[in-house]
Amino acid sequence: MEETGSQAAATGIAMAAMFGYFVVSLVLYLYFSFCLMTIARKTGHTDDWMAWVPIVNIYYACIVAGKPGWWTILFFIPCVNIIMGILVWMAIAEKRNKPSWWGILIIVPCVNLIVPGYLAFSD
Repeated sequence: MEETGSQAAATGIAMAAMFGYFVVSLVLYLYFSFCLMTIARKTGHTDDWMAWVPIVNIYYACIVAGKPGWWTILFFIPCVNIIMGILVWMAIAEKRNKPSWWGILIIVPCVNLIVPGYLAFSD
């Protein structure tokens, strides 16, 4: 079956959108992983590779925050994961000698892109 001009255009737009979404997702994943790795180094942790592995990086964030590793399981429960994320990022902020309220900002859209960078690259 042949595609008409409008079907081909729609298919092209959909493919471009999917590719754009993939690129943005990849860049954000790399950014968050690099920030977690930098935070871990500054807090004295040496297992840098854990920041780059999906799901393992959640475990590593818990460890860097000084929380038990089994908290990772709670990140897979809807709604509970939001609370756990706040608690872990608050503890990470405290480990970096920053006010714990920085962890609360992780739930604010767009600001949540600044929080890991601030905690990773500030003195």
